[in-house]
Amino acid sequence: MEEIAISKFKATCLAVLEQVRKTGKPVLVTRFGEPVAEVIPPQASKPKKWAGSLAATGKIIGDIVSPASDEDDWDALR
Repeated sequence: MEEIAISKFKATCLAVLEQVRKTGKPVLVTRFGEPVAEVIPPQASKPKKWAGSLAATGKIIGDIVSPASDEDDWDALR
């Protein structure tokens, strides 16, 4: 694993991140020789399919066929 001083990491952060992304090798960021952080590549993820992602998450409560209010309350029928 490559080690890099925090001051150099700060100056070249974007380049280090791109290097980790391309090579897949983690980089250890140190301060005064002590580890501070580890930059690791992301895990390979499967593309998420949004179609059907909310399937079986809703609940039907009450009657869904009849009108929500009485017909006597409607102004259009008067």
